[in-house]
Amino acid sequence: MSSPGLPELPVPRLVVWRHGRTEWNAAGRFQGQLDPPLDDVGRAQAAHAAGHLVAGLAPASTVVVSSDLVRAAETARSLTTLLDVPLRLDARLREHGMGTWEGLTRDEVADRYPEQYADWLAGRPVRGRGGEEVAAVADRVLAALAELPPVEVAVVVTHGGTSGRLIERLLQLGPDHRRVFGPLGNCAWSELARQSGRWRLLRHNHAAAPPPEGVAVPALGRRLAHGETAPPSLAGAVGDQRGDGHAQDADAVG
Repeated sequence: MSSPGLPELPVPRLVVWRHGRTEWNAAGRFQGQLDPPLDDVGRAQAAHAAGHLVAGLAPASTVVVSSDLVRAAETARSLTTLLDVPLRLDARLREHGMGTWEGLTRDEVADRYPEQYADWLAGRPVRGRGGEEVAAVADRVLAALAELPPVEVAVVVTHGGTSGRLIERLLQLGPDHRRVFGPLGNCAWSELARQSGRWRLLRHNHAAAPPPEGVAVPALGRRLAHGETAPPSLAGAVGDQRGDGHAQDADAVG
């Protein structure tokens, strides 16, 4: 049974994973549906996070589906390589379209469109920039997830704004409760499960702690994939691991 107003999804557990860092994330530039790749930091984040995620997943009962934008697809492949499962790409998991803001930095948007920017910061609808309405983003993502095969868990590799819209819809948060939860940092993930006919948020903005000194990220991922337990210093910590919050990351809020 699904929650009222939500489609029946064929999976009872979702891991919603945001892509690794891009140069545009670091510069505070809105990406939207433009397609910059991961930077070196983002590729390292993806490899490291994948090593943690794979430890709790069984290949036979897991599907990995990703936005087809390169920053998400590359992040997803770091996990499917370890799991040895195919990657499903779906354009319906792309980032929230930002219209005229795409390619601009936060400062540029604030200077050119101050009223729109003030509405965005406050979580109000942004009129006049083009792009997508909030509800339309959640609608397309849920339509994609409804077509997944019936498995125990789906890892959904997507974007900062899109992940927020999905989580809000699954938890049935109305317009007055947008952004109750903070945004996902680069390569952080949230986990939701369907229990008693409703979706519950089990963890949010969970991130892999930095690897111990002297341990290479790819080697760590292989060890975790083969069933080793992460050392205590690698226990995941809730929250943003970067230390600078989301001050520069334009797409984190959406």
